[in-house]
Amino acid sequence: MGLRFTVLGSGSTGNATIVKGQDATVLVDAGLSAKRLDELMREQGVAGHEIKAIVVTHEHSDHIKGLGALARKFNVPIYANEATWGALERHVGQIGSEQRVVFETGETLQFGALRTTSYAISHDAAEPVGYVFEEDGLKLSLATDLGYVSDKVRLMIEDSDVLVLESNHDVNMLRMGRYPWNIKRRILSDVGHLSNEAAGEALCQLMTDRTKRVYLAHLSLDHNLIDLARITVNDVLESNGFFFKRDEHPLRETYHDRPTAWDEVRRK
Repeated sequence: MGLRFTVLGSGSTGNATIVKGQDATVLVDAGLSAKRLDELMREQGVAGHEIKAIVVTHEHSDHIKGLGALARKFNVPIYANEATWGALERHVGQIGSEQRVVFETGETLQFGALRTTSYAISHDAAEPVGYVFEEDGLKLSLATDLGYVSDKVRLMIEDSDVLVLESNHDVNMLRMGRYPWNIKRRILSDVGHLSNEAAGEALCQLMTDRTKRVYLAHLSLDHNLIDLARITVNDVLESNGFFFKRDEHPLRETYHDRPTAWDEVRRK
């Protein structure tokens, strides 16, 4: 059995991903209501008491909306760095000291055989991070809510078996959209979100022969379309010499209103 995961929700309406190893199940973020998260987990065959930890990327509401209620309901410990704890505590209600765990950026923790490493990303939050999960030589990397892919981020997530990567917006749709300019400027900045083009350019450096699938994540409802993201990223890859057979194409979708099917990360 390899690493298994399902993206329960992805986008500004709420983010959460379940990663399941041989003997541990971890939830990354809890950005939907606790009730909805419980429903989605049950749909995917996961009971709340199975969750061994909730690891948090950053304190924005679309990543922590149901965090406190879910942690209290199932008595699950929450892992976040100290700066993120300082920014999120007032939003999650009372959390027992035994459930408040400091997981500093760059550290690696073991949940059973599942190895989890956090790494710094560029976003307008207190101390945002992404996560890499490894078990039995398999590697799953999650990288969303980042303004750009720095060399340090690239070194952390390159050569992954499976990668969940932000492809947030189409630049032209965003520029022509209804948001005020200060918000557009923030999204386009180095502490904002990756565009479709930027995601494609990043993948040209991140993908190797080991990479099996890439999930395009955190798509904007206002300034992107699933088909547009996939076509744009694919065009960038092809223009840089990446060509795939139809039945071996690595690009996959995530959704704001439903989970992805379980995916099992296996060796080729």
